[in-house]
Amino acid sequence: MKTLSKVITLSAILLSLPVLADSTTDALQQAADHHVRSEQNKSRDQFRNPVQTLQFFDVTPKSTVVEISPGGGWYTEILAPLLAAHGTYYAAHFPADSSSDYYKKNLAAFKEKLAADPIYSRVMLTEFAPGNSNAIAPAGSADVVLTFRNLHNWYGQGGDEAMVAIFKDFYKALKPGGVLGVVEHRLPADQTAGDWTKTGYFPEQLTISLAEQAGFELEASSDINANPKDSADHPRGVWSLPPVLRLGEQDKAKYQAIGESDRMTLKFRKPVAQ
Repeated sequence: MKTLSKVITLSAILLSLPVLADSTTDALQQAADHHVRSEQNKSRDQFRNPVQTLQFFDVTPKSTVVEISPGGGWYTEILAPLLAAHGTYYAAHFPADSSSDYYKKNLAAFKEKLAADPIYSRVMLTEFAPGNSNAIAPAGSADVVLTFRNLHNWYGQGGDEAMVAIFKDFYKALKPGGVLGVVEHRLPADQTAGDWTKTGYFPEQLTISLAEQAGFELEASSDINANPKDSADHPRGVWSLPPVLRLGEQDKAKYQAIGESDRMTLKFRKPVAQ
C-alpha cells in the first residue's frame, strides 16, 4: 500500500476546516461548502446531492472511508475536509505501475490536486484496478467503502466474475457491519435485454445480485440521485448527457434540459456475524 505524506502541522489543517459543526448533517454541509471546492464542481451538486448521499451511506466526520476510483477528485473535495480532523480517507486510485497512459495521466493529475492544498495532506493514496491485488485499505478497517459511477467501466473488463471479485475486495476492507455505498447510472429494467454494456448504464438488479454473491446484504435503496427525465436511451449512451455532452451542439439544449443521468443509490451492509 502506498500513502501520500506531506510535512505539515495538524494546526495548519485545522485552520482550513470549517467551524465545528453541531451535527453530522451540518458537518457534511460545511464540507460541501469548503473553499477547496471548485465552483464548477459545486454547480453539479443539484444532480449529485453529496450531502444527502453521504448521509444515506452513514458517513460521519469520524468515519474511515475508502473511495474507489476517485477520478479527478469530485468527492475528494468534500471527503478530505470532512475527515481531516477526526476521520480517515483512503483514495484508491489507479495503480502507479500501470502501463496505461490514461491511468498514468489521471493519477498524476490527482496527485497534483492533493499537493495543491493543505486540506489534502492526510489523504491516504492507495491503489485499485480490476484484478489488482493491492489492498485498497487494511483488511477490516473501513467503516464505509464508496463507489460513484464506476460499475459500467469495471464490468467491461471481465463481466460477472470480475465484478464479484471486486465486490469481495470491498468486503475485505470493511469492518463487520460496514457499509458499501454504490451510486451508478441506472439502466431501466425494460432495456436489459438489449446491448446495454456500451451505454454507460448498469442494471440495478444485477448490481444487487453481484454484491450479494460477494457476501453483502442490501439494506436500503434511495431515489436521492434519481432523474425521471432520463430515458437512458441516447445515441452516445450516458455520455450524451451533461457534463460530457458528447454530441456537441447537436440537441445540446435537449440534453441540458434532461440534466445528468438517472442513478441508483444502493446501501449494502457487511454482515456483523462472520
